[in-house]
Amino acid sequence: MTALISHTSFDSLNAFAQSVFWSGVLGFREDPDDPNGPQDEECMIFSPDGTQRLLFIEVPDAKQVKNRVHLDLQPAEGTRDQELERLLGLGAREVDDRRLPDGTGWVVLADPEGNEFCILRSDAERRAAAGNP
Repeated sequence: MTALISHTSFDSLNAFAQSVFWSGVLGFREDPDDPNGPQDEECMIFSPDGTQRLLFIEVPDAKQVKNRVHLDLQPAEGTRDQELERLLGLGAREVDDRRLPDGTGWVVLADPEGNEFCILRSDAERRAAAGNP
């Protein structure tokens, strides 16, 4: 017997704003039959195929220390650096640049409430670096 992950939950000061930010980052959507609203204390978003769900729950306390869990993202299209620029445009903030001269590494970002996440190279970038186009 095993357990399945129903959804991943994030404590938030503003559940709606976080759901909008992460929808833009991941291309997720809200449930059209139960849309999220600015006054909602819980806002869920779904992956395009419906298999992944993120739930943002309002809590009174701001983030105070480093995350114990974070998301590592890779671009679905384009390069890590192009995705980095897109995410910064959505409101992410760069926390630490761990890119190396050989193209490996990652960039640590924070969402609008300070939750860290990383952007890695795309599969295409890794294949190209290994000589496998």
